[in-house]
Amino acid sequence: MNLFNNIEKSAKVDMKEILKLANSLKGADFKDEKTIRNVITQVSKIANTPVSKEKEEKIIKAIKENKVPSDLGSISKMLKK
Repeated sequence: MNLFNNIEKSAKVDMKEILKLANSLKGADFKDEKTIRNVITQVSKIANTPVSKEKEEKIIKAIKENKVPSDLGSISKMLKK
């Protein structure tokens, strides 16, 4: 539980909300654009970070083409573009 407390403090997000989101994604179809948009919206709200339409389109394209990086450093770079 200490790990979750550290994440909450450093990322300023509510771990209950993240776990709730994670549970809702079980079995989600990530080839479906509507599903992906919904997830982006939810994550944006939880993180209190707006996502531009341009960035949203890039994220959707990467997910649909299975070009999502597997390590956190690459994901971080992708989001900063």
